Amino acid sequence: MEDGLNKENPEVRLRAFRAIDEPETCELFIEGHTHVLTSIGVTKVTSNKNEWTKNPAAFVMTVESLDGKKVYGGARVHVSGGSEPLPIEQATGAMDARVFDLVWRFAQQGTGELCGLWNSREIAGYGIGSIFLIRTTVAISYQIGIQSLFALCAPYTIPPGEAVGMEIEKSIGHDGTFYYPKLDLVATTMILKDVPTLSKAHEGDKNAIINIRENLNISRVEVLRRKEITIHYAIQIPNLDRWDLNATILQAKKSFFKSKINESDPEII
Repeated sequence: MEDGLNKENPEVRLRAFRAIDEPETCELFIEGHTHVLTSIGVTKVTSNKNEWTKNPAAFVMTVESLDGKKVYGGARVHVSGGSEPLPIEQATGAMDARVFDLVWRFAQQGTGELCGLWNSREIAGYGIGSIFLIRTTVAISYQIGIQSLFALCAPYTIPPGEAVGMEIEKSIGHDGTFYYPKLDLVATTMILKDVPTLSKAHEGDKNAIINIRENLNISRVEVLRRKEITIHYAIQIPNLDRWDLNATILQAKKSFFKSKINESDPEII
């Protein structure tokens, strides 16, 4: 694995952890994600400031070599009420302030956002970024305890988003869409409104997600378009006893109402 992915019998680990617990792995995530974004001409993304590495409400998934030295892809779940607004709020708030009320409506029961989804060319074609990471994100969202999940989706991630039960949210932007992260790219707002029950998920995806969340450490041979990859799921998040969702929701409430006060009184800084 140290010399790269074995194309004949590809084998990776899909692992979950809290960002503040593994700064070195976060750096590998950032390096790989930045390379992918740069390759498609995207150099300015709100989350590229990488403040999420210090956010106690940010959870990370990495697709990595079995020795942990190489990261082939990843995604994150940010929970509303952390040390920074959700990426969707940072990205679209200046274009449509209604996003803040929308997020708060769901944050009262615990909400988060799937963000930072990427995979390297080395692992392209195996469904890591389009299917398996999205399913796993939903599975760890249940483990974290949140009830809903936002995403700002590129066109190619809308179908797999819908497959796990996400719906396009048309109340913000132009029927849910924004030009982001640059003017010739369109991003669509989607929400999974029922993380525990997945009522609108496609049957195959729903069964796969439930299987993952009931077996957090399991090895599976996943198949996409007759291409097989062995994924060692290791998504039982360490140190979750230090995580307090209720305190995070309370912080989301404080941040929301503080912003409302600032909106009504421009003299307050």
